Amino acid sequence: MTRAIIIGGGIGGLAAALALHAKGHDVTVFEAVSSIRPLGVGINLLPHGAGLLHGFGLADRLDRIGVRTRAIEYRTRYGHLVASDLRGIEAGFEHPQYSIHRGQLQMLLLDAVRERLGPDAVRAGMRLQEFEQDGDGVTAIFRAADERTLLVRGDLLVGADGFHSRVRRILHPNEGPAHAEGMMMYRGAVERAPFGDGRTMFIAGNHDVKFVCYPISEEARQRGRALVNWVAEVRHDRPRPATEADWADRGDRSFVDAFRGFRMPDIDIVALMEATETVLEYPMIDRDPLASWGQGRVTLLGDAAHPMYPIGANGASQAVVDGGALAAHLAGAGSLVDGLAAYEADRRPKTSAVVLANRQAGPEQVLDIADARIKGPDDRIEDLIAPHEVEAVASRYRQIAGFTRRAE
Repeated sequence: MTRAIIIGGGIGGLAAALALHAKGHDVTVFEAVSSIRPLGVGINLLPHGAGLLHGFGLADRLDRIGVRTRAIEYRTRYGHLVASDLRGIEAGFEHPQYSIHRGQLQMLLLDAVRERLGPDAVRAGMRLQEFEQDGDGVTAIFRAADERTLLVRGDLLVGADGFHSRVRRILHPNEGPAHAEGMMMYRGAVERAPFGDGRTMFIAGNHDVKFVCYPISEEARQRGRALVNWVAEVRHDRPRPATEADWADRGDRSFVDAFRGFRMPDIDIVALMEATETVLEYPMIDRDPLASWGQGRVTLLGDAAHPMYPIGANGASQAVVDGGALAAHLAGAGSLVDGLAAYEADRRPKTSAVVLANRQAGPEQVLDIADARIKGPDDRIEDLIAPHEVEAVASRYRQIAGFTRRAE
């Protein structure tokens, strides 16, 4: 039985643990923090990621906590509907798209890993220091929460330890700095009355000032309420440096002024932001795609492999897909090293394409098209933008991101 060491107990690492276990591997997940808690706010799980989790038998659990997203609406700052892109089952995909609290999804996966792999399959308070590999395996060297140094031996090591990946730094010590786009992101969540149909998200504005809004709790929806997740993006002349890339409440509320001219037909976004008690701030950053991910018995996964701008709702989904692909390639290869190489040859070009597409605004390019042509609330969308222009953008991004409809 192959012994797999996974560094990082986030969504990608836990999904990979489930996928590898399903293929018969002995898996242990090592997480640096001493206590894994449901942190974060809202994310979206796209149909290709949701499909893998459904395959693990987690559909009912997902449906209990996440909202099945019906559509994404792209709007101008005046509330014009530029396009409505159906999602999930309604759009002809085999599986739904979920709008979901990141921490709740992580806890769902954590519970599933402990149930199936055993209560000791996830070891918290274990911070990776170094690793060494030879022809027979990999030795990971950890600093435990009690300051002891512990050595763990395995057959392969997977770095799923996020944007600030220690595994990536060891493999690629001369990599340059993170790539900053110049945008600052502010986000929060607040419970309130539902807006719209309770299952639709919208993105409004343009590449410089943008607002994203969607409900993330099925439990709240069943009570006739909505836990509304929002993200406000504002371009800064001097954004926070990439070295300070951590979600933190720094007390800045001045960004709200950039949105006082926005007028949505179904929700007051300024009131929404002002009603939110905790507002987190983060610079929009990614990293240049690597020419290679791993080496020998060591590879990367998720944000450790391909950190990307949070555009197109792809970060968590691509991490989940990575885990499924890793397990599949290991199962189909003649040797462990060949399987890791096949996994990278499959996933690295695809995820690099998503990283670069997101730098060009991905499916949100339609916002800039509209912003260049719509100059006031009385302008008519249908007179200024042709439907085929909008669908061309959406279809192209679906192809790049790998969640095409059955007919595409």
